[in-house]
Amino acid sequence: MTMALRIAKLATSLGVKNRPVIFFSRPMSSLSTGQKLLDENATTKDQEFQKWWNGGGMFHQSALIDPTAQIEFGAVVHSEAIIGANACIGSGSVVGPSVTIGHSTRTGYKVVLSNCTIGDSCIIHHGVCIGQDGFGFFVDENGLMVKKPQSLRARIGNHVEIGANTCIDRGSWRDTVIGEHTKIDNLVQIGHNVEIGNNCMICGQVGIAGSATIGNYVTLGGRVSIRDHVSIASKVRLAGNSCVTKNISEAGDYGGFPAVPIQEWRKQVVSLRQISKGSQPSTHSSQFDKLQSSTDATPEPPKMTVHSEL
Repeated sequence: MTMALRIAKLATSLGVKNRPVIFFSRPMSSLSTGQKLLDENATTKDQEFQKWWNGGGMFHQSALIDPTAQIEFGAVVHSEAIIGANACIGSGSVVGPSVTIGHSTRTGYKVVLSNCTIGDSCIIHHGVCIGQDGFGFFVDENGLMVKKPQSLRARIGNHVEIGANTCIDRGSWRDTVIGEHTKIDNLVQIGHNVEIGNNCMICGQVGIAGSATIGNYVTLGGRVSIRDHVSIASKVRLAGNSCVTKNISEAGDYGGFPAVPIQEWRKQVVSLRQISKGSQPSTHSSQFDKLQSSTDATPEPPKMTVHSEL
């Protein structure tokens, strides 16, 4: 009734006389009840997260965290995550539901971990993302681009180091796996279903497409690209900017685009250089052989001059 009187006074002040004033109202009880339910749900969810005593970060009450672990201010550990002894989660990092982190593993700032398992004594630098969906799509019968299901996980072995802003996608038909003691530089992209062996060295800006398989003790130079579904044998070394387009089944050094044995690639480089200078390509191999033989030859010792004093 109070609202009706206010509206009537407002109409009178505006010069509306002898005209019916119509106003609509709705019961406030339902709105209050709905708002109350929302507030209660928000309060319940807030109560599920608590402040960790060592570092000031937040954790879900269902997470299993070793008392010696540190969760820095601004970090969040979600439900059913497992944090091992002496682990450290950096500020701004997010540990997603059901993620497992081994003992003595440290993450930098703003690391995002989801759908993954991290081994013991790993170092994960700032901005790394592990366990997000891979890049998989197909065109359906209507000509529309449809996302393929990405439902598996990423598994990181023990003593692995992952550089800043590197991304490792989770698997779709098999888990993405990084072997033990493998070292990964900054800005590396590892697609879904990739399997990388133990003790590998992967330099900056390498791109590994989905479902590739890499053996043990493999070294990838800077900006190497590997196409999808190829296999690389153990103890292979690839020169920087190389591109692997087919399987490599024998250990050794490779380079070029497409990647070939290193000696063959060097001959290709010499040939291209000579062609660019207008020379005949028939002399390329001999010139390369002369260059190689001169490099391998043992230099003669310098001649000594004896001066006698008179």
